[in-house]
Amino acid sequence: MNAGNPCAAGPHGRDCRRGDYDRLFAGIRFDELDGDLLYVAARYEECAAEIEDGFALHIAIIATAILKSHVEIVLVRPKVLQ
Repeated sequence: MNAGNPCAAGPHGRDCRRGDYDRLFAGIRFDELDGDLLYVAARYEECAAEIEDGFALHIAIIATAILKSHVEIVLVRPKVLQ
């Protein structure tokens, strides 16, 4: 990972701490719900991968409650690919 990238894991790797949450979710955008698929945009590719791997289920549960529509899949993409 790039040392200049704010999404690069710190010295504790994937140890989930408040700083990690802030690092990953700063600038996140919830774009579109298409059926049971929620599209999410993250700042960088590394953030997108880490959010999808570690937080997709949490996002799906919260989005289902807020939107009152079942969210089965959370697809997190980096903003640069949009």
